[in-house]
Amino acid sequence: MRRNRIAAADFVHTTASFAYWLAYLRLARLDRPVGTLLLLWPTLAALFLAADALPDLRLLAIFALGTILMRSAGCVINDILDRNHDGLVERTRNRALPAGDLQLLEAVVFLVLLLSAAFSVALMLTWATLVVACAGLLIAIIYPLMKRLTYLPQVVLGAAFSWGLLMAWTEVHGSIPRECWLLFTGSLIWIVAYDTWYAMVDREDDLKAGIKSTAILFGALDRNVIGSLQLLALLVFGLFGWQTESGLFWYAGLAAMAATFWFQRRITTRRDKTACFKAFSNNVWSGFGLFAGAVMDRTLWPWISSLV
Repeated sequence: MRRNRIAAADFVHTTASFAYWLAYLRLARLDRPVGTLLLLWPTLAALFLAADALPDLRLLAIFALGTILMRSAGCVINDILDRNHDGLVERTRNRALPAGDLQLLEAVVFLVLLLSAAFSVALMLTWATLVVACAGLLIAIIYPLMKRLTYLPQVVLGAAFSWGLLMAWTEVHGSIPRECWLLFTGSLIWIVAYDTWYAMVDREDDLKAGIKSTAILFGALDRNVIGSLQLLALLVFGLFGWQTESGLFWYAGLAAMAATFWFQRRITTRRDKTACFKAFSNNVWSGFGLFAGAVMDRTLWPWISSLV
């Protein structure tokens, strides 16, 4: 009886501490906005492109909130499945689960809450979009497992991170036309490129732990393959612009994106971990270039072209 009272008192003391609740924020990566922005920019850009104008502000809010919730849920899924591996990697050993700041059951309960909130947000969309969203959730769940089965987990991540583009088009048009698949493909290729920068940070630890990645697959050709993927992504985005008769601002956004790619290549000549992580993080600006190009092309360009 006394032991139960002590255990209860310890639990109350733990949950009352700021550090305990901060661990949940860390588990959901809410303290690291880079990943959220990498997911948010192309998703919101897709709404502007699908609407071919300023989209409904309600839709923008729904997709923004849904993106944040699903990115957080994806991080929790990843950490639950990788909890025994993360402690072996220098960059991830201080995450909430391997560090012992949260227990597995607490992470599972938190995941259920995040998914419930995301599902509630998704119910505000059409049934067709909800079906597409459920398919995307399955991809997000299998992604962490792919790191054990294939050297191409970044391709699965690319599909998961690009799924919001398909949802945006489905919500606006009720279907997924050919041009949307071009946008999806360009996004997927870009994500494989920037997540390879990320994987290069952990390459040595992953080799010891038996975790697979494109960084390991590409080996000494990593920077050249990343550069080729970035160029291919730009070409696919350009083809999307041509097929949708996009204006000058879309291509200006792609030019800004290309400038960030050049910067990433320039700072990673020695492949040191800090530079590779900086190159990965710089893709927030790559995504912003894509988003800004989409917004200006679908809102300002029609007005400007009408004056010419």
